[in-house]
Amino acid sequence: MLKRNQIRNPENFILDLDGVLTDGKFYYSQDGKFLKAFGADDHDCLNFLKQYLHIEVVTADTRGFEISKKRVADDMGLEINLVSAFHRPEWIINKFDPGKTIYMGDGVLDHLVFKRVLYSIAPANAMNFTKKQADYVTEKVGGDRAVAEACLHILKNFFVDIKHEFSI
Repeated sequence: MLKRNQIRNPENFILDLDGVLTDGKFYYSQDGKFLKAFGADDHDCLNFLKQYLHIEVVTADTRGFEISKKRVADDMGLEINLVSAFHRPEWIINKFDPGKTIYMGDGVLDHLVFKRVLYSIAPANAMNFTKKQADYVTEKVGGDRAVAEACLHILKNFFVDIKHEFSI
């Protein structure tokens, strides 16, 4: 467990979309990709966290981008970026201060981002290799409150006394 002042306070929280905010599955019909499943409570907890961090979402899913954009940008009010998993380390370095950035991802290439940022989080259903590289692994899986759990972890370890803040 981190102590709040043990490391620098972050300024950014970047989340991979598929497998983190969603269950990671792509639902297809004969007409193509048509659904993604997003979890409960993630949006509410991200809203709590917004007062402390700049939050953005990243995805490499070009075919499902309009579905993702509808949920993330239109419904949740977050910026969504289309960035290949291969280019994410450079994208983060060019857009953010990696030393002030928390990244949450689940994929086989997310460990490359984990090595460059202040703090890394993986959901419970991430690739085993990725989980081993993460600073924190949630108990919840992507698309089922993993982001909510990560938000509470960030709040508790970097910003506020969560028991007092949420009257737990």
